[in-house]
Amino acid sequence: MNDYSKEAQKALASPRLQASLHTLQDRFGKGAMALWANMEDQEMRRRVKKSRLKNLEHLDILLAELARNVRARGGKVYFAETAQDAIDYTLKVARDNKVKRVVKGKSMISMEIGIDPALEEDGIEVVETDLGEYIIQLAGDKPSHIIAPCIHMDRKQIGQLFAEKLGMDYTDDPPTLTMAARKELREKLLSADMGLTGCNLACAETGHISLVSNEGNIRMATTMPPVHVALMGMERIVATLEEHRETVQLLTRGAALQKLSTYVSFTGGPSSADDPDGPKEFHLVIIDNGRAKILADPEFREVLACIRCGACLNICPVYGRIGGHAYNSSYCGPIGAVITPLLDGINKHADLCKGETLCGACKDICPVQIDLPRMLAALRQKLAYASDRWDTRQHNPAEAYGFTIWRLIITRKPLYRSLLKIGRLFQRVFIKKNNMISSMAGIASGWTDGRDLPPIAKKTFTELWEEKYRNRQAAAAPETEENQ
Repeated sequence: MNDYSKEAQKALASPRLQASLHTLQDRFGKGAMALWANMEDQEMRRRVKKSRLKNLEHLDILLAELARNVRARGGKVYFAETAQDAIDYTLKVARDNKVKRVVKGKSMISMEIGIDPALEEDGIEVVETDLGEYIIQLAGDKPSHIIAPCIHMDRKQIGQLFAEKLGMDYTDDPPTLTMAARKELREKLLSADMGLTGCNLACAETGHISLVSNEGNIRMATTMPPVHVALMGMERIVATLEEHRETVQLLTRGAALQKLSTYVSFTGGPSSADDPDGPKEFHLVIIDNGRAKILADPEFREVLACIRCGACLNICPVYGRIGGHAYNSSYCGPIGAVITPLLDGINKHADLCKGETLCGACKDICPVQIDLPRMLAALRQKLAYASDRWDTRQHNPAEAYGFTIWRLIITRKPLYRSLLKIGRLFQRVFIKKNNMISSMAGIASGWTDGRDLPPIAKKTFTELWEEKYRNRQAAAAPETEENQ
């Protein structure tokens, strides 16, 4: 059994996790769908998607304008082609400034490139300041949701963790636990040498990046340390401040059903000489790490329009059962099932794109209506037939042969009906008292591990239809003669 299957089985066997996932999806999934249905400006989502796709077409121009405006304000901009390039540059900035402690704002791309272990190997203490990420860091765990990283833990587990790691008396009272974390983090923030954040959006027109949060720690990480390094995926850019306003509105609504998050911070350079707050150095690291290849492919370019709100996780029936750890990636849920294979290898992450249902719920809830089901199907096509462009080999030749045989069978009516008759005979030993098949043998056992299957019907729909049609003809014939 592979890692995906093992982690999925663990999640399915955890009543605590199942309850948490159900609560999450019941509140935020249903809430987002209701919000979109009742939003006054019904054109906003289409308008923002159109602008996101247009910006991708002119990405080189927008990134150049952003870099020019940041540099004009005294900031430094570095374009990193690979994850290692971004790590090397960040380490150089840390070494040049003799950094011993880094405080981080929540950042998906920092996880993607693996910046934390690189800094720690260099002798630098790294402290996550987002409460959920801090809990995960204390536990030595991995996030399981883009927005709610510790959704797989309950307050009792967190209380035990804090008692063990922070030396406090056990409690599962959320306000008490929050205050304990705040006290610990405040001390770290006050003595940090460098702040490290991601970037929700960058505005080319103004040369600013924006950071969205509800806790305020991320703002302290950008203003109190003398150095601020911001990591940005190169697609996280808008052209104008007006586009930025609408995109942030959709981001916060899709993420947490909020008209606007508590803190929306703008930064784009070091503090001025007469300003006591803010960093003395500002570095913006714009990261490719495989995005240019996605950008060059019209079939998958749309995925770069994602604004990382996590809404698709809040409605996906697969994520709602297996949680985030099964995806074994910085990005989980439907968006992870598309972006992870594209960034890190389609064959390597074949289970992700093959594990989704293609039900379309993720497209319906997405603030910018990204067609993830279409791209999931396209990834499956690459796995089925291989792709030189994506360096993808045929994932399961035996499966391909099986479907070829199946096609031959169902396109030959006599053969298909003969095999159905044989199947009806062989299935008898598997049919239980409830008239369902609860277990099958060999490779077919996977179909009944988690469900019962109805047996093959005594007659096919076609046979029933033909029988009914013949009976109608027979009943109509005498009537016609009598009328004549």
